[in-house]
Amino acid sequence: MSSSLLPQSAVSPRGDLSPQWRLLSPQRSQLIRPISIMCAQTTESSQKSVAIASSSVSFPILVNGCTGKMGKAVAEAAVSAGLQLVPVSFSSQSRPGRTVQVGSKEIQIHGPTERDYVFASIIDEFPDLVVVDYTVPDAVNDNAELYCKFGVPFVMGTTGGDRQLLYKTVQDANVYAVISPQMGKQVVAFLAAMEIMAEQFPGAFSGYSLQVMESHQANKLDTSGTAKAVISCFQKLGVSFDLDQIQQIRDPKNQLEMVGVPEEHLSGHAFHLYHLTSPDQTVSFEFQHNVCGRSIYAEGSIDAAIFLFKKVQSKADQRIYNMIDVLREGNMR
Repeated sequence: MSSSLLPQSAVSPRGDLSPQWRLLSPQRSQLIRPISIMCAQTTESSQKSVAIASSSVSFPILVNGCTGKMGKAVAEAAVSAGLQLVPVSFSSQSRPGRTVQVGSKEIQIHGPTERDYVFASIIDEFPDLVVVDYTVPDAVNDNAELYCKFGVPFVMGTTGGDRQLLYKTVQDANVYAVISPQMGKQVVAFLAAMEIMAEQFPGAFSGYSLQVMESHQANKLDTSGTAKAVISCFQKLGVSFDLDQIQQIRDPKNQLEMVGVPEEHLSGHAFHLYHLTSPDQTVSFEFQHNVCGRSIYAEGSIDAAIFLFKKVQSKADQRIYNMIDVLREGNMR
C-alpha cells in the first residue's frame, strides 16, 4: 500500500446528501437512479477514542501551533490523555509575553528569534519529548528542519509545504516521524480502502467523469489534502481529473446556504463530495465525508504521538510512518 495516504475531512451530520450540495451541480438531478455511497462518522460530541481515554503511557509533548484553533484542540486532547503538556509553543511573529490558556496550563508563546535557544533548553529538560505540529503551510519545512536538527521525534499534522523536501529532511536526519495531512482515523481508514480499490481494480471507472467539491473554514490556505488523496485514487481507477478542477468553497455565506454547514461550525469544518458519472450518464456514484469541529483530528494526533513515542522507546528500525501505520497498530478499536 502506498505510504502517501491521507488528508482532512470526514463526517456527515445528516443521513443523506444535503439538498444544498446538490445545488452546486444541477446536472446531477438528471441522472438515472444514482448510486450514493456515504462515508459517515461522528461529530465533536463523539466519544473519545480508546487510546485517549485509556492511555497507559505518559511523556512530554509540545504542541507547536497553540495559537491556532487546531493546535489548541490538540493541546487539550493531550491533557485529556494524561500526557505532560510542555507549556511552550512557537509563533512566526514576535509578541513578547503572549500566552495561551489550555485547561489549567498557561502556554508561553515564543517568536522566531528565540526558537532555537528555547527549543534546546526544552530538550534538556524533557529528553523524551515528542512534538506535534499544527502551524501553517509555509512553516512546514523550516519546522521539520528544526526538529531534525535536534533529533526530536514529531507528528506533522500541518498540510502543505514541500512534501518531497519534508520526507528527504527526515530521512537524512534519521528522525522518527509520523507525517500525515489527515489525522482523523476513520477518514484514514476510508482512504486506505480507496487505495486498495485503486490498486486491485485499476481502470474500474475508466470513462467516468468526476466532480469534486470541498468546503473548509475561510482561513484554510491550501487545497484539501484529503481531496488530493481521493482524487489520486480515482485517477488510478481510470478517471481523468486535474487538481485545478476542484471546487473550493471558502465563503461562509455559500457554506451556510449551499453546502449546509451548521453555522456554529463555519470556523472549523471539512465537507467533501465526490461525484462520478458514467459516459452515458445512466449511472452515478457519490462519496461524501464531512467533519464538524476538530476533535477527530485532535484525538487522532494524540494517538499518533503515543504510537510514535512507543516506536522511539522500542528503537524500531522504521523511522517514517503515516496514519495507516498508526491504525495497523490496533488504534481503530
